[in-house]
Amino acid sequence: MKVLNTKLQDVKIIEMDVFGDHRGFFTESYTKEKFLENGIAIDFIQDNHSLSVEPGVLRGMHFQMPEKAQTKLVRATTGVIYDVIVDIRVGSPTYGQSEGYILSEFNHRQLLVPKGFAHAFVTLTPNCNVQYKVDEYYSKEHDGGIAFDDPALNIQWPMPMDKLVLSEKDTKHPTLAEFDNPFVWEEK
Repeated sequence: MKVLNTKLQDVKIIEMDVFGDHRGFFTESYTKEKFLENGIAIDFIQDNHSLSVEPGVLRGMHFQMPEKAQTKLVRATTGVIYDVIVDIRVGSPTYGQSEGYILSEFNHRQLLVPKGFAHAFVTLTPNCNVQYKVDEYYSKEHDGGIAFDDPALNIQWPMPMDKLVLSEKDTKHPTLAEFDNPFVWEEK
């Protein structure tokens, strides 16, 4: 297992060992002991799974508010996605910064998204299955989001805006500046 740091404070790319041959491959997608050995002590309590059937499906920028904020461990089990996160923790050295990552069935990478980050992905291929672990249960009352197209964030989505497929909910999130932000960075 390899844990790679990113330019965003506390965000990690996880690369598990993959063993392949002419039949396919085997990997342990999560082993608590290995995560602990690498300094990642998170008690994941729920697994989520989404299917997006066409390229251009954009889900996000989502998060849950404090008290029910979630750390996520995200992976694409089929297809290819462009996964984007934004640091929304007031006072963080990387506040307001975003970064995008390719997660796919081919690279087997996983993205560790800490609490206090807005998260979204767009599908680049048909039939993308995205699975992610979380360390807090879903709470409708704590559900939140910011605009995926906030000009201040300058996110470079890999396809034209008119090709994106969104839920009605995801077209109505406020910009980061408009958002009444309860997230505060705590130096470790």
